[in-house]
Amino acid sequence: MLEKKSYPIEQIYVPAKRAKTLDAGKVEALAEDILENGQQVPIRIRAGKGRYVLLEGLHRLEALRALGEETVEGYLTHARLH
Repeated sequence: MLEKKSYPIEQIYVPAKRAKTLDAGKVEALAEDILENGQQVPIRIRAGKGRYVLLEGLHRLEALRALGEETVEGYLTHARLH
């Protein structure tokens, strides 16, 4: 079972392909919601080379960054071994 923890936003890398899907309006709406209700849904990340790689939750991550937060709640997912 995945364990929810806080991760430093500055250590989370957003792949360029994922960053292209960013919608500024959605980020702003999420930031307002987070101000009122807190972060409800954790993001998903995986370990990379000296950093974490974002798998899911780009808009949540960017909303928290816009609010000046330093950490984000997330689940660390381990890569599957084939």
